[in-house]
Amino acid sequence: MSGVEELWERLVRAALRRERTGDDAYGRPAGGIAGNVPSALAKNRDIDEILRVADEIQDDDPTVSRILCEHAYSLSQNLDPNSEGRGVLQFKTGLMSVIKQKLAKREVGTIDRSQDIARLQEFYKSYRKKNNVDKLREDEMQLRESGAFSRNLGELERKTVKRKRVFATLKVLGTVLEQLTEEIPDELKRVMESDSASTEDLIAYNIIPIDAASSTNAIIFFPEVQAAVSALNYFNGLPELPRAYFISPTRNANMLDFLQYTFGFQKDNVANQREHIVHLLANEQSRLGVPDKTEPKLDEAALQKVFHKSLENYINWCNYLCITPVWSSLEAVGKEKKLLYVSLYLLIWGEASNVRFLPECLCYIFHHMAREMDEILRQQIAQTANSCTSENGVSFLDHVIFPLYDIISAEATNNDNGKAPHSSWRNYDDFNEYFWSLHCFELSWPWRISSSFFQKPHPRSKNMLSGRSQRQGKTSFVEHRTFFHLYHSFHRLWIFLFMMFQGLAIIAFNDGKFNAKTLREVLSLGPTFVVMKFFESVLDIFMMYGAYTTTRRSALSRIFLRFLWFTLASVFVTFLYVKALQEESKSDSNSVIFRFYVIVVGIYAGVQFFISFLMRIPACHLLTNQCDRWPLIRFVKWLRQERHYVGRGMYERSLDFIKYMLFWLVVLSAKFSFAYFLQIKPLVKPTRDIIKEKNLVYSWHDFVSKNNHNALTIVSVWSPVVFIYLLDIYVFYTLVSAVWGFLLGARARLGEIRSLEALQKLFEQFPGAFMDTLHVALPNRSAQLSSVQVVEKNKVDAARFSPFWNEIIRNLREEDYITNFELELLLMPRNSGDIPLVQWPLFLLASKIFLARDIVVESNKDTQDELWDRISRDDYMMYAVQECYYAIKLILTEVLDDAGRMWVERVYDDINASITKRSIHVDFRLNKLAVVISRITALMGILKETETPELEKGAVRAVQDLYDVVRYDVLSMNMRDNYDTWSLLTKARDEGHLFQKLKWPNADLRMQVKRLYSLLTIKDSASSVPRNLEARRRLEFFANSLFMKMPRAKAVRQMLSFSVFTPYYSEIVLYSMAELQKKNEDGISILFYLQKIFPDEWKNFLARIGRDENATDTDLFDSPSDILELRFWASYRGQTLARTVRGMMYYRKALMLQTYLERTTAGVDLEAGLGFDEVSDTRGFDLSPEARAQADLKFTYVVTCQIYGKQKEEQKPEAVDIALLMQRNEALRVAFIDVVETLRDGKVNTEYYSKLVKADINGKDKEIYSVKLPGNPKLGEGKPENQNHAIIFTRGNAVQTIDMNQDNYFEEALKMRNLLEEFHSDHGLRAPTILGVREHVFTGSVSSLASFMSNQETSFVTLGQRVLANPLKVRMHYGHPDVFDRVFHITRGGISKASRVINISEDIYSGFNSTLRQGNITHHEYIQIALFEGKVSSGNGEQVLSRDIYRLGQLFDFFRMMSFYFTTVGYYFCTMLTVLTVYAFLYGKTYLALSGVGETIEERAKITKNTALSAALNTQFLFQIGIFTAVPMVLGFILEQGFLRAVVNFITMQFQLCTVFFTFSLGTRTHYFGRTILHGGARYQATGRGFVVRHIKFSENYRLYSRSHFVKGLEVVLLLIVYLAYGYNDGGALAYILLSVSSWFMALSWLFAPYLFNPSGFEWQKVVVDFRDWTNWLLYRGGIGVKGEESWEAWWEEELAHIRSFGSRIAETILSLRFFIFQYGIVYKLDVKGTDTSLTVYGFSWVVLAVLIILFKVFTFSQKISVNFQLLLRFVQGLSLLFALAGLVVAVILTDLSVPDIFACILAFIPTGWGILSIAAAWKPVMKRLGLWKFIRSIARLYDAGMGMLIFVPIAFFSWFPFVSTFQTRLMFNQAFSRGLEISLILAGNNPNTGI
Repeated sequence: MSGVEELWERLVRAALRRERTGDDAYGRPAGGIAGNVPSALAKNRDIDEILRVADEIQDDDPTVSRILCEHAYSLSQNLDPNSEGRGVLQFKTGLMSVIKQKLAKREVGTIDRSQDIARLQEFYKSYRKKNNVDKLREDEMQLRESGAFSRNLGELERKTVKRKRVFATLKVLGTVLEQLTEEIPDELKRVMESDSASTEDLIAYNIIPIDAASSTNAIIFFPEVQAAVSALNYFNGLPELPRAYFISPTRNANMLDFLQYTFGFQKDNVANQREHIVHLLANEQSRLGVPDKTEPKLDEAALQKVFHKSLENYINWCNYLCITPVWSSLEAVGKEKKLLYVSLYLLIWGEASNVRFLPECLCYIFHHMAREMDEILRQQIAQTANSCTSENGVSFLDHVIFPLYDIISAEATNNDNGKAPHSSWRNYDDFNEYFWSLHCFELSWPWRISSSFFQKPHPRSKNMLSGRSQRQGKTSFVEHRTFFHLYHSFHRLWIFLFMMFQGLAIIAFNDGKFNAKTLREVLSLGPTFVVMKFFESVLDIFMMYGAYTTTRRSALSRIFLRFLWFTLASVFVTFLYVKALQEESKSDSNSVIFRFYVIVVGIYAGVQFFISFLMRIPACHLLTNQCDRWPLIRFVKWLRQERHYVGRGMYERSLDFIKYMLFWLVVLSAKFSFAYFLQIKPLVKPTRDIIKEKNLVYSWHDFVSKNNHNALTIVSVWSPVVFIYLLDIYVFYTLVSAVWGFLLGARARLGEIRSLEALQKLFEQFPGAFMDTLHVALPNRSAQLSSVQVVEKNKVDAARFSPFWNEIIRNLREEDYITNFELELLLMPRNSGDIPLVQWPLFLLASKIFLARDIVVESNKDTQDELWDRISRDDYMMYAVQECYYAIKLILTEVLDDAGRMWVERVYDDINASITKRSIHVDFRLNKLAVVISRITALMGILKETETPELEKGAVRAVQDLYDVVRYDVLSMNMRDNYDTWSLLTKARDEGHLFQKLKWPNADLRMQVKRLYSLLTIKDSASSVPRNLEARRRLEFFANSLFMKMPRAKAVRQMLSFSVFTPYYSEIVLYSMAELQKKNEDGISILFYLQKIFPDEWKNFLARIGRDENATDTDLFDSPSDILELRFWASYRGQTLARTVRGMMYYRKALMLQTYLERTTAGVDLEAGLGFDEVSDTRGFDLSPEARAQADLKFTYVVTCQIYGKQKEEQKPEAVDIALLMQRNEALRVAFIDVVETLRDGKVNTEYYSKLVKADINGKDKEIYSVKLPGNPKLGEGKPENQNHAIIFTRGNAVQTIDMNQDNYFEEALKMRNLLEEFHSDHGLRAPTILGVREHVFTGSVSSLASFMSNQETSFVTLGQRVLANPLKVRMHYGHPDVFDRVFHITRGGISKASRVINISEDIYSGFNSTLRQGNITHHEYIQIALFEGKVSSGNGEQVLSRDIYRLGQLFDFFRMMSFYFTTVGYYFCTMLTVLTVYAFLYGKTYLALSGVGETIEERAKITKNTALSAALNTQFLFQIGIFTAVPMVLGFILEQGFLRAVVNFITMQFQLCTVFFTFSLGTRTHYFGRTILHGGARYQATGRGFVVRHIKFSENYRLYSRSHFVKGLEVVLLLIVYLAYGYNDGGALAYILLSVSSWFMALSWLFAPYLFNPSGFEWQKVVVDFRDWTNWLLYRGGIGVKGEESWEAWWEEELAHIRSFGSRIAETILSLRFFIFQYGIVYKLDVKGTDTSLTVYGFSWVVLAVLIILFKVFTFSQKISVNFQLLLRFVQGLSLLFALAGLVVAVILTDLSVPDIFACILAFIPTGWGILSIAAAWKPVMKRLGLWKFIRSIARLYDAGMGMLIFVPIAFFSWFPFVSTFQTRLMFNQAFSRGLEISLILAGNNPNTGI
């Protein structure tokens, strides 16, 4: 029984243990009851702490442990007596079983619980005594007083942690005692109070311990922080708070207490914003200067900056609405009042939850609450505000925020999870824009809930015929789903392109002559313009449908006025023009009307041009703004551009305008020259000829073209040209921007250091460049210096540079990119010794001494000057020789006794004298130099070791040998001049007491000894160090950036503060060993993959943890710490949160190092009083309290782990890993949404809290803030909602948004303070609001596909964005890692938008919002963030529908509008046009072929020798946009890799079939862009986080690409086959190939690219398995719960889910009609029809098709229905087959039906069947009602089976040949082969039976 009890006790203790590092085999924290207190227990923190202490003291006193557990149980019982909360019953049951086991272990007998309190009191005393509490604090204070930068920092840290642990336990024991009894002895009570005072710094705080001053956190002692805290103190103007209002005794009352009492803000919101305000004020103050330490006071300027920044949007809102702000005169507002306003606004913002997305709504709330506050201040009586008070108490959340949240939530619920049309529900923008007019004041204050604004919509009915639900209409914009948005938003572009096409065509058709006739025709542009503007005004009316009831009357008036104006104008101008033409046709006319028309058009055009030009000049903008009070000016501006709160002042300074105007003039000149000379002009003559053709013979029954000049023929010829005309502007933009970007990059000095050779060559310039850019400016550095001072300056620069360089190198070693030997070579000496030159890293000097020795030994006849000249040709050889020369003297002088020093000085004096006389080659036997070097090497080899008696004797002998060699072998000079010295030395040597006493080197000198030893022993060149490609790339980029233009760094204390913000949901945090070892179907585990892909890094890792480099991963399993390191090593090479956190925490590390070396916190002068040692010594920098405090004041990292609370409750491994990350990174903060179930009126009520936690000293989560939310915060898109709830916990002037697929480097983190200074640099008319940051796209794969994607992404994030920022001024925010002006954005709606579906690409909307609100977005390339591959956004189709795109398209000037269009939605539209051009071209050719017109015209052209007409009909469509879009990539390669490497890379990519990949991606973008606009259905695609080298099954690829690529590819193939079969081509096969090669290439790429780039895609065994899997999937019938990947039926239903609305069905039907042209054309080409072209032939073809469908129905009759008459069914099926075959044979024999006709019929009926199928699928509800759905589904299955076989057969065929699989592997993994990686092992698999 004892064994059972022992096992149970172990189980209980394991359940209670909550150590963070854990004891399990994989280094995971162990879970237990203490860590699993359910959230339903509101006081779970107390219970959690009590259980933790119970576990801790279990071994010391089990009885007290039992008392604590029982008390925890009673607390949980009191909180939830009925155990109704989620998880409460399980928790209580577990805790009770633990208590019972504790009782069961006691001796038999009753327990006297009356002694529990006494036992607890005794234990309190004994625990204090055991831990020597009184001495603990005393020891810590002594260590702290020993100096901030002392060497005892590690000990201080250990003591502090121990003290905190002890006092935390005492605090819990004291709390339990006080709760159990009030009768505590006075002496013990005094001791407890004293201990309680010592636990003040245990009170949870985020960054600044305001509520309880901490003695361990130096941040609270900073004068700027103290000044900010004191500025918030209660002042005389505030009414006195009631005595009942509780204020913690550890702090003074402040103005936020007054606001909390008045408005009922939450306690944690107040605490959060108190720190936020102090943080903002302290950082502003530190930029102005450190205040006086004795009595720190806040500068007025610092407060004014914070006030203006925080309330700027409110001031702008008041000005826009023409209302007075809450202050009548800003000058009259005092310092305290300003701070009160800022505090009130931030408290409102901090508790607003989802309402934060409505910035102007917050302005409205602030406006009224500030008035209430002013009234209370005027009355001087503390009272609660009416707006926040009810009988239930005072609560800002309940009375102000909840009503708004409630209506937003109701509307969000009504969007049917994003499936409802955007026009049918109000999104965040609709709610916010309601507050852009004075109508918002109708909501009154407090809220008038009866207002229509708060009217909730009725839930949407599933029945589409049930009528419209009652609801409030949209506000000012409606997102209708239509392609017309492209015209509506960018109408100026389309009008311009259409009019230019018309003008160029008119000139071309007039043969280039510009006469009166041409002029008259050109003037037809007038009617064109007004008609197109009329169309725009019609769209205005149509697009506003759904918002008429709620939109401002002025906006509606404008729409209808414009409609009226353009209706009249179009009628009037068109009438005038027609009349003018009629007048011109009369011989006796005097052209009065024509002249009048010219005057009208001229005046209108002149006014338009004048206004457009005038509004581009900033001065004119300001003038018109000042003239707004003039009604006429206001009316004209209002009519021209709708006036919204956003989008005002959308202009740039004149110089910027001229730059981007010139850019577009170049683009447009090239575009229109190409259009005129190569597109329009060549078609003029053929068009005239086609129009003139009469009596064309049509091979089918023609309806259209006979009597209208062959219109369809002309359309078929011109349509590809028109499509190309519309899209080629993007091609020219791409070319020009690529060249411009290349030049900008070259000007910015990008790519100057692109190799190790360049890095080494320029290394000596690095310290100076570093001091000029990344170091704080030092006085007198730029003064004129003498040569001696220059050397000293260089040495100082090197001494300041070396700590940073060395930390970069150490981090590369910690990341396992370099070996220990490479670390030694790359480290730079501190340059703090007496050697009078700069000491460079060994990798520059390695082997140089041996080369110099060989030069000297071989050059017997050379003079000294010739010798030195040969050595000096290599700078680093010269430096190595000089350093050895000085280092030997330094070491020997330090080590030897007096006589020895005399010898050294004598020898060196002689050498120096010889050098001066230029006779060293005469005075010394240089051929003996090798012997001298060997003796010195031997001596250094001894001195570098730790001193022992034996080594000391060896050192003496080595010195004596050196003496003998120098004295007798090397010296050949006359020694008589120094006879006395040499005689003394000789005598001492002969007597044997020379060098007998050596002074062994100290630590600093030993470093010099080791370095000299390395210089003398490293024979191999280090020119290839480091070998790792990533380490090289990083060092090259960092070195290159030192020479790039960037703002000068400010001291850390004066820099801008910033936060980093990372959203996280449920992705991988840290790989577990199970995940690392789990094998895929090929037997490949992630760990095996990583070991093969990163072999050098794996060996470096093993060396770092002290293992042999040949050790296997299983060897590590005996050590939990090694396993944890292994998990981190693997996670740092994948897309994990651990990698991102490590990268971002480099910011803190960099700031700590910079602070430590600048000594800013100590107040020491940056130049005076600091020797080399102090400047370059970095030991313990990361433990310095001051350095850590300064870093924490400037940097905050918040990871918003949305469901962390849920993950903890469910004990998910992700929660454990997040907790581990917090423990390893003390500055890491985790925000999450906690879902708490509480009891209210006997019902379980769900509450939501936004919480912030950090790791505490016990390795557990410590809750800092918990802010209650009005409800579930996820109303819109998940990611922006996740960011929004946590943004209140960020701090600083800036915030960098980092996604979970990004990484950072230490060397880049050093540049962050430079980047932040860009906010105060000149970047145009406005200060920057978003700083764009360069991304380095890396990949976790070695496949060619990953390389293509990486290169494509890199091209955009570097060269592309460079041009967008300068000169185009339209760079937006394209995702992470841009740096936002934090206060600007949080007061204007946040850093992303969250409305469901419309904001699915949430990131880009922050750029739109910033630009519309007069922000400025820049781009900077001297700093980079790593990006793990890239994700293609699927939301561009939704962007087209958005109001942001519309407003930017309307409000940008013409040239910026074009830049914006072609870099956002225009790019996708042009991509779609590229595909449509192919369709237009092929359908045109198909029309000419099937109608017979092409053949007739060709024959007539041949007769009349009309070569132009023949050429027009045989236009070779070789125009591929993909060819030109590769130009930016090539130029980017040339800039950053050099010309030769760029050419090689590009050619290699072509051999790897990159063009196939890019053509395939063209189809992807086209499909999803078009489908999203037509039907919706865009979904957020989570970024892939794994490693992708696996074979994808055929069925999976088919599901992914069937509708987007395969169907369209087969359609193109069908068109090409029809053209081949029926088209007339005089040139034969070659002409056909040339004509169709690009179309065939596109079609085949779409069909086979997924299989071509599929690993092992042509391996026979896998092909066989794939076929089996595909047939199983195809034939498996779906059902309820069956997913698309399991069954074809379920997949097909999913594929049709996007067709929901009536409009979608109509659109799909219209698009499907194109498939019927094949049957109509082909049946008239059959031999059987003879010469008959009547409709009877076509009708009969439908009869044949009907018969075929009936036959199909007979053969697919349901087996379930036919179970009772199987025999009859089979008889009917057999008879039907016989009749069908017999009928076919008879038809062939008796009629003109030929065998080719049969195949032609198949070619005709297949597309017809697909067209019928597509239409039937679109009208699925109708088909179901008619009972035809199952039959339709059977046909669809047959089509998919056929399509699959067409694709599968070629794959299977090629799989027969083994060399195809080998070729594909080489093609896909060329990058891996070039790196020498064992890719074959990865592809072959790791299974032991692979070869069987």
